[in-house]
Amino acid sequence: MAFEIKVPAVGESISEATIGEWQKKDGEYVNRDEVLLVLETDKASVEVVAETSGVLKTKAKEGDVVPIGATIGEIDEAAAKPKGSEAQAAAKTSTTKSSTSASEDLSPAVRKLIADKGLNPADIKGTGPKGNITKEDVLNFSSDEKPKASEKPATPTTAPKKPAAAAQQQEERVPMTTLRKRIAERLVQSQHTAAILTTFNEIDMSEVMALRSRYKEEFKEKYGVGLGFMGFFVKSVIEALKAYPRVNAFIDGGDLIFHNYFNIGIAVGTEKGLMVPVLKGAEHMSVAEIEIGIKAYAQKARDGKISVDDLSGGTFTISNGGVYGSLMSTPILNPPQSGILGMHKIEERPVAVNGQVVIRPMMYVALSYDHRIIDGSESVSFLVKVKQGLEDPARLILEI
Repeated sequence: MAFEIKVPAVGESISEATIGEWQKKDGEYVNRDEVLLVLETDKASVEVVAETSGVLKTKAKEGDVVPIGATIGEIDEAAAKPKGSEAQAAAKTSTTKSSTSASEDLSPAVRKLIADKGLNPADIKGTGPKGNITKEDVLNFSSDEKPKASEKPATPTTAPKKPAAAAQQQEERVPMTTLRKRIAERLVQSQHTAAILTTFNEIDMSEVMALRSRYKEEFKEKYGVGLGFMGFFVKSVIEALKAYPRVNAFIDGGDLIFHNYFNIGIAVGTEKGLMVPVLKGAEHMSVAEIEIGIKAYAQKARDGKISVDDLSGGTFTISNGGVYGSLMSTPILNPPQSGILGMHKIEERPVAVNGQVVIRPMMYVALSYDHRIIDGSESVSFLVKVKQGLEDPARLILEI
């Protein structure tokens, strides 16, 4: 009996997906719950696992765009399991483990790329989290870097050497992933379909930094997560959204859709591009719950385990370019949202306080907004409200 492999429903409004790569080959015996392939959608990568055991027959190729519900392969459940397959699988697993011990937690895509190029993971320097090897590390790895035990020292010669710059001039054409294409499309769409303006302000981070310094050890001990700035920003943004609800609203044709809930998207950079997991119902979360949620989402995103549901339903977004050293930027809207807040690097600067020049840790913040729904006065007032909450954190506790 042949069991059909169909493209699963991976999220609301998603009608198709791209076959990123088959983890199992055509004609290979697969076991139940093994990963068969990775699907790429416009929001995330999704692993498809075998729902039964048998011999795989693929009906679609890597790179094919397939509609939701389409049959992309079959598993022949009646096929006998090849003799010695368990021993071979164990040997293969052992070999893989030994070859990847230098960099743990390689994704299936990275392992396949390393195998296809005939490389040894131990030779590749990982730049990902915890030193893990990323796709870019493999693609950028030069064959000249591979140690060759049999090589003899080069014979000295008087011939002129090629300039180092010329020897390094190389090009490589790499197809854009579905996710990267979709990110590009959404950014262009945002610029073309909204009247985007950006307004700026600056925040004295002294009080929040003092609060973090005073309680960070107790916070970490109790909740198992660091006390960052994002928890305070989310809280302050929510109070500002309550005061100026148009910033939390969408335009739908000729209507305005106001939300009585606050689903805050937190932009996270990954090797596949920017992702925005959403803290749903953030108005009901404590600072600790916000920090725990952000940490969990960031790890899932970087491990390629983020789901479409994790990325859906946001009403407002916060992006922190400061972690990369950005002093000021103009963030782009995440459609259909009407506002996005950009955080930036904290830098000590001289400022005037009560007629005196003092040095304070200052952060520029930027609000990009859709001017079709949000007036300039509202955008300025919104940022002032965010500023007040962060410069006087007691306001966040009292919700004023």
